[in-house]
Amino acid sequence: MTTAPFVSPSLSRLPSARASLAPKPSAISGTAVAFPARPHGSSLRLRSPVMAAVSGVGGNGSPAVSDDFEVSSRLGEVKRVTKETNVHVKINLDGTGVANCSTGIPFLDHMLDQLASHGLFDVYVKATGDTHIDDHHSNEDIALAIGTALLQALGDRKGINRFGHFTAPLDEAAVEVILDLSGRPHLSCGLSIPTARVGTYDTQLVEHFFQSLVNTSGMTLHIRQLAGNNSHHIIEATFKAFARALRQATEYDLRRHGTIPSSKGVLSRS
Repeated sequence: MTTAPFVSPSLSRLPSARASLAPKPSAISGTAVAFPARPHGSSLRLRSPVMAAVSGVGGNGSPAVSDDFEVSSRLGEVKRVTKETNVHVKINLDGTGVANCSTGIPFLDHMLDQLASHGLFDVYVKATGDTHIDDHHSNEDIALAIGTALLQALGDRKGINRFGHFTAPLDEAAVEVILDLSGRPHLSCGLSIPTARVGTYDTQLVEHFFQSLVNTSGMTLHIRQLAGNNSHHIIEATFKAFARALRQATEYDLRRHGTIPSSKGVLSRS
């Protein structure tokens, strides 16, 4: 049975900055289910109930800047074309967990579904590559493109939590992910995957995927395996924990009132 692709209308309308708020059918071929999402360039006003009740005082006792603030929709789109691969990625950080991924690597498609579902991101990935050689180039370039799309969607990172921490179990496996959207790329990966392959997927590519994503997104990422002896379970728990930690880090901290979560006053890739 063929499953129709589910595509966020906000993604399919990129890069329009004046699109209607009404959901429209996707521009991507195939039947799509439209759901309300803020289009690129639109704004959402966030209001803290605590700040609304306590006029002039911040949540930590400091003077309040404002009891609400506006944020723009957070969308990223990247097209990466080389002699080895052709990759198109779109991501909506404020989505509902819709995934439409066809990478030519079935196991990676399954993992990207976890990223969308558990992060509540809308993720669109279409890729072709020299998988007749192996999956290395496609795996790397897809991760590079996703990292760049995240970088675009985060913008100046005003008002976000910045940090994320989640531990996900999957049967006997448990994986902990800690991340910081600091603008400084770093990966520490403590996975011990017992088999060389899951299906046709080379398990060495898991660490390489996250290293590539870290490099372009400007993210500090620590992955630690707490338990597990089934390769599929370990990898899937990793992607689920990463999705939840990234969701936590990208969500808004209303007490910040749209300020940048850094004592330096800036979070950037440079």
